[in-house]
Amino acid sequence: MPFASVAVTVSRVGGALGVSTWASTAPSSAAAAVRVESAMAPVCSSYPGGMDRPVALVTGASRGIGRAVALELGRTHHVLVGGRTAEAVAPVVAALPSAEPFVADLAADPVPALPARLDVLVHSAGVEDGGRVADTERAVWERVFAVNLFAVAELTRAALPALRAAEGLVVPINSGAGFTSAPGGGVYAASKFALRAFADALREEERGSGVRVSTIHPGRTDSDMQREKVRREGLEYDERYVLDPDSVAAAVRLAVDLPKGGTVESLSIRPTRIR
Repeated sequence: MPFASVAVTVSRVGGALGVSTWASTAPSSAAAAVRVESAMAPVCSSYPGGMDRPVALVTGASRGIGRAVALELGRTHHVLVGGRTAEAVAPVVAALPSAEPFVADLAADPVPALPARLDVLVHSAGVEDGGRVADTERAVWERVFAVNLFAVAELTRAALPALRAAEGLVVPINSGAGFTSAPGGGVYAASKFALRAFADALREEERGSGVRVSTIHPGRTDSDMQREKVRREGLEYDERYVLDPDSVAAAVRLAVDLPKGGTVESLSIRPTRIR
């Protein structure tokens, strides 16, 4: 199991709330299919189905950090499980007690219907690509920025009325590359620097509305994207040197459960062991 440098215990007025690993037994495939189909209708009430759960939208929720965040928030929230295809998000929807798909390619498609109130918006979808500046064509820059920045900005813009109604929280999942860059990493780092600037501006613009913005900066985290990155670096993949996605989800939980009078504005997490 990877080692992480963050352990979180959360408490708030009215009772203690702990962060722990949570697992659910998925329903049968037939039941899951019924559940996913019935959940495809757009959300049209303050809380879907008249439920009393707060609502969280997590993009990139079919795998990696996004999946871990969706599972963690699913203990307490109704989760809109974001992904590019219904097939990709269906297993996560089926694993949660209260969830529905939120299917779109946000870099290319219009933003789907949103609820009237949105308590948490987690931007976890992202791509990593590019090489040295001399070798990277414009199309690569445009694709990475389309996913890592432009889609985030457009979804946030569309969601702001719902976020303001709930005095909600926006959580961009950034990266250690949002602070520093290195040879061959300019494209990804530039998109993450820009995401940090976007989040900082949004935080100040929305203080008066009660909308909070908490940027999470994970270091290397166990994921398909990280495995591909290590392969390109010519190194052997070693889980001792990466974060478990659950550690990042615990950091998101910390930001979500902080009472509304305070904001975790920026939180950096790195693996305990670094190569």
